Amino acid sequence: MSDCVFCKIADGSIPADIVAQNDHAVAFRDLDPKAPVHVLVIPTQHVASVRDASGPDADRLLGALFQFAAGVATDLGLDERGYRLVTNTGPDGGQSVFHLHIHVLGGRLMAWPPG
Repeated sequence: MSDCVFCKIADGSIPADIVAQNDHAVAFRDLDPKAPVHVLVIPTQHVASVRDASGPDADRLLGALFQFAAGVATDLGLDERGYRLVTNTGPDGGQSVFHLHIHVLGGRLMAWPPG
């Protein structure tokens, strides 16, 4: 999608602090971190939200994205104390960029309920 900021990060036309990437996903540091470690994991293809991941490849896409996010958390040293994976869907869910993304949050105790 030509006007999507995350698509532009995925294709390299907007710079970001990339922490990991492969052919299907990119992980980069959030510009407005809510924890000492706050990384966003996005698919390289445009999918607006979790509810828009559909069709025969949806399970593979979502599974691969969460596996990639867990690997990023491991690489960032978050396994011992733990971390949170969050995906927001729609305006009431707190989604502000309409490109599917998983927040990897760690480095501090996470409160519950979150907000």
